[in-house]
Amino acid sequence: MSSFQIIVGSMLGGTEYVAEACEETLLALNHQTTLHLQPELAQITSDNHTWLICTSTHGAGDFPDNIQKFVEDLRNSAIDLSPSKFMIIAIGDSNYDTFCKAGFDLNNLLISMGWVEMLPIKTLDMREEIDPEDLAQQWIEKNKDLL
Repeated sequence: MSSFQIIVGSMLGGTEYVAEACEETLLALNHQTTLHLQPELAQITSDNHTWLICTSTHGAGDFPDNIQKFVEDLRNSAIDLSPSKFMIIAIGDSNYDTFCKAGFDLNNLLISMGWVEMLPIKTLDMREEIDPEDLAQQWIEKNKDLL
């Protein structure tokens, strides 16, 4: 099976629950996982790993505090990580015009670096009455044959 680096961008902790639910589903599907709640680029490998990035958007379309340095290091990295694979779950509130902007920005950055987008970005709208953990697990389960 595959190996996943689960990278979390969260301000208030809700995205951590989504990432943990994703990890639970991936483990049940016999994948290997490593969860990064305080991601540091130097500690995360891409060799034979797929990145699953779960991030919320903060403020005026900003990255959560815990992932800002990771994204900056990624932008400035001289290491060629292509053609690594990734998937993104972006969490936001469609009441704001910056809905899921951090997830879309990361998606665009990785594509510009030559990464392979395994699945189109999954957005979760907290404006609606949803169970984001359950929706994330359903998304993984639905796409398990593509992992």
